[in-house]
Amino acid sequence: MANPPYIQEANPDNFKTLVLENSERGPVMVFYWSPRAGPCMKLMPRLIRLADEYCGKFLLVLLDTDEYGRLAKEEYGVTSVPTVKFFRHGKVANTIHGAESDSEFRRMIDKFVPREASMAQVNASRAYHQEGDLDQACALLAKAVLDDPGNARIVLDLAKLLILKGEYARAEGVLQALPDEAREEPEINTLLIHAGFLRVAQSAPGIEVLERDIQAEPDKSVARYQLSAVKLLQNDYAGAMDQLLEIVRRDRAFREDAGRKGLLAIFNMLGNEHAMVASYRSLLTDALH
Repeated sequence: MANPPYIQEANPDNFKTLVLENSERGPVMVFYWSPRAGPCMKLMPRLIRLADEYCGKFLLVLLDTDEYGRLAKEEYGVTSVPTVKFFRHGKVANTIHGAESDSEFRRMIDKFVPREASMAQVNASRAYHQEGDLDQACALLAKAVLDDPGNARIVLDLAKLLILKGEYARAEGVLQALPDEAREEPEINTLLIHAGFLRVAQSAPGIEVLERDIQAEPDKSVARYQLSAVKLLQNDYAGAMDQLLEIVRRDRAFREDAGRKGLLAIFNMLGNEHAMVASYRSLLTDALH
């Protein structure tokens, strides 16, 4: 089956026209690959899917370094594959070495390719910040997610607004629907865990009840997790981390290592420069070993 017009194969004869001249009209992604390299063969279908997803808003050019290694190495310094270079206005504008995540490639593409859904983000921001209409902002972003489900940035913006509305379970749900690689992005992962904490706190008993339960049954991880969530909601970071640390010490298997993951999320929320982070990171290390 022939490639669509936005996917082409390069050689020394057509490289100038295909890549350099076309990059004056729009962005061109050049994939330097080898059929003998396993990572290249895994990355190629992913890049083709991205090209299909963007429907020709950038040109994907494939260059076989086994056949045209001189062009790749001497002209553009490509010494290992896979390598992806983004050309704009006749010059290399960005480079990715290796098979990064789809979200990383999308970030690079989005630097050069305006996406229709970005207008929904602008309208949602206007609705919230200028008009104070949180419901309308959420509605606009929810529609944008349906129109462009692969855009993790829109999902992230929607989740943030849902948290402001107090719809913690819904925020957690839209983030959970993202692909695994997107959920592993630090900002998304932190917000996902934070939304989970907020959801737990929303339905948890009061602090006094939880503290009595823990005093009566110290290994009750559910109560400790609920207490950590309630304390986090009250900005009692030390109190929240104390409970999560006890879960790590007593029950690593609880909700797939929720104690450790919760601590890491709070570390990310506070930032590495925060005084408590270094202290609790050391305590976490001790607990793990």
